Amino acid sequence: MELVLLHTADMHGRLDEAGLARLQQLRAVSDLYFDCGDAVKSGNVGVPARQDPVWERLARAGCDAGAPGNREFHVSSAAFRRKLRGCRHPLLAANMSWNGRARKPLLPPPAGALLASDQPPLASALTIGDVGVFGVMVPMVTERMAARAVSAFLHRDPIEAARECVEWLRPRCKVVVALTHIGLRSDKRLAEEVPGVDIILGGHSHDLLDEPLRVGSTWIAHIGAHAYFAGVHEFKGGRLTTRLEPLRSRDA
Repeated sequence: MELVLLHTADMHGRLDEAGLARLQQLRAVSDLYFDCGDAVKSGNVGVPARQDPVWERLARAGCDAGAPGNREFHVSSAAFRRKLRGCRHPLLAANMSWNGRARKPLLPPPAGALLASDQPPLASALTIGDVGVFGVMVPMVTERMAARAVSAFLHRDPIEAARECVEWLRPRCKVVVALTHIGLRSDKRLAEEVPGVDIILGGHSHDLLDEPLRVGSTWIAHIGAHAYFAGVHEFKGGRLTTRLEPLRSRDA
């Protein structure tokens, strides 16, 4: 199967109108567009006074799905919803659950998606044609942390969650893509420990890879941070090649 994927990550609110225009050009020649978290400007504990403009720009760019990053996350469900206000594409976080009693989703779950529970905060995985995609994020609040006492959410090991997603996706699609916000080191561990993932599109650690890494049979791509580059990844004959496309000047 041949596939062209457009990939952004860790933009930190720096996607401007010029960068959006370039993304729209790249999206027109790509099969799918995925974002891998930390798109918003506000930090981990910050809560925006108004809707972050990045969500509308991602919608205009044709983003198909994404994974949340630590900047999108908040321990308060109300603050988390406020950060996600305006998000129109599915967000996938297989390793995140409600802390305690299940509640309504943070975003409407996409049709046909894998849901971690009857009422998950976010969907875990979905299929788009012959492509299966799932998302995991950096564990912000775990069972062992004192912060669990004040958090509406808990995170488990992203590798464990990824394994469950791949088991669900593999019979349903030809290519499995992981959208991760766990950093390059953890992406390598995911590739080593979870067979069946064809491509990992990553974020969180701000690594800039001119060429994708191959770990076992899995390709890993990272495209840096702060909206300097988008990645255009071509998957053909089981091989992934990357082209880094500038979205804004390094002097900006």
